[in-house]
Amino acid sequence: MAALNLLQVTDTHLVGDAAGRQRGVVTLDALQAVLRLASKDSHDVVLLTGDVVHDDPEGYDWAQRELSALGKPVLCIPGNHDDPDLLREALAGEPFRHCGHHDFRGWRLVMLDSHVPGGAEGLLRPSELARLEIALESAGDLHVLVVLHHHPIESGSRWLDTVGLVNAKEFLDIIDRHSQVRGILWGHVHQSHDSLRRNAHGELRLMSTPSTCVQFLPKSDDFVLDTLPPGFRTLQLQADGRIDSQVRWLG
Repeated sequence: MAALNLLQVTDTHLVGDAAGRQRGVVTLDALQAVLRLASKDSHDVVLLTGDVVHDDPEGYDWAQRELSALGKPVLCIPGNHDDPDLLREALAGEPFRHCGHHDFRGWRLVMLDSHVPGGAEGLLRPSELARLEIALESAGDLHVLVVLHHHPIESGSRWLDTVGLVNAKEFLDIIDRHSQVRGILWGHVHQSHDSLRRNAHGELRLMSTPSTCVQFLPKSDDFVLDTLPPGFRTLQLQADGRIDSQVRWLG
C-alpha cells in the first residue's frame, strides 16, 4: 500500500486585512508562499492545526479561499487565537472537516480540540479525552496519528511551557495504553521538534511544526522571536506504521 502523504500548516495567524502583519510578517503572503512551495509535491490530506486567525474572524475567509483551492481534504482543529464556532462556520462543508477521527489508507488521524475560551493554555476536556479513548479503542489494525494544537511535552522554554497542555499527563496516560499510536503532532510552539517517546509498546514519534509566519526562539526563558523563516511539515505515513517527516522552510 502506498504511503499516506500529509501536509501540515499551522499557526497561520490570518486577519481580514490582506496586508495584515504578525511581528513584521504579512501572514497571508507567507501562507501563500508556503502553499506554493508545498504544492510542488503531492499530498493526500492537509492538516490545519490551529491559530488559523489572530483573533480576527475575517481571516477565516482567506483560509477558506487558499486551502479549498488545494482540492484535498483539510482536517481542522482550533488554537487559542481561534473561535471554534466561527472556525466551523467559516470553513464549513468540503473539503473541510473538523476535529473527530478520519481514516485514510490504513491510518486513523485523531484531531483533538484543546481550545480554552479566553486562555492561551490548552486543555482536553473530559469529553475530549473520552473521545480520544474511544477513537483508539476502535482503531483495530489501523495505525494512529494523534493531532492537537497545544504541546503535550515541555518545550524547554519557560514562558511557552506556561501555555502548554494543562492535562498532558492524562492525555499521555491514554496514549500509552494503546499500541496503535505511532505519533503525536502539534503546532502552537512556532518551532520544530522531533523526538521519540518510549512506552510499553515501543516508540512513538513526537513532532511540532513551525508557523507559516514567525518562529519563537527555542530554549528561551522569555518571549523571543527566532530569525527562521516561515515553515511547514510534510509527513509520509507508511503502511507498516513508520512515519517519515520533514520540516521545510521558505527561502
